[in-house]
Amino acid sequence: MQKIKIGILTLSDRASAGIYEDISGKAIIETLQDYLLNEFEYVYEVIPDKQELIEQKLIQMADEHNCCLIVTTGGTGPDPKDVTPEATIAVCQKMMPGFGELMRQVSLKYVPTAILSRQTAGIRGKSLIINLPGKPKSIRECLDAVFPAVPYCIDLIGGAYLECNEAVIKAFRPKK
Repeated sequence: MQKIKIGILTLSDRASAGIYEDISGKAIIETLQDYLLNEFEYVYEVIPDKQELIEQKLIQMADEHNCCLIVTTGGTGPDPKDVTPEATIAVCQKMMPGFGELMRQVSLKYVPTAILSRQTAGIRGKSLIINLPGKPKSIRECLDAVFPAVPYCIDLIGGAYLECNEAVIKAFRPKK
């Protein structure tokens, strides 16, 4: 089984300044460890909500580190400093709006404010970039909803082959 690289980017002024611990990034890592049978290494960073810096890190994770999957957390709301979707759109060649649509739909079952989320996803080269909310509970709910499509999407763009733990999550791949 191929060792894969996954980028995890937490966007938070306060966590990046050390004011509090980044529990969101850790929640992503724990979830992916549950989902994947592959051995994986992650490129993990906590940075402030600055669009230029976010774009730089996404490009670096995709182009230099060759992460097949890059997952961001934070910066998807309506606050003026929430710029993660703008940074994602700026660096992607193709947008995948269905990811954001499904994540909002799932989150609306739990909180009416999910409609305020601007989560999205896109493709840069052989990398799928997915923007997640900042709360660990929401991260798991959103990933549970969209992850069945992630391995096949990464197959289609020429990324690494992700093998899921089917007892936890079932990846959908069309029959050949």
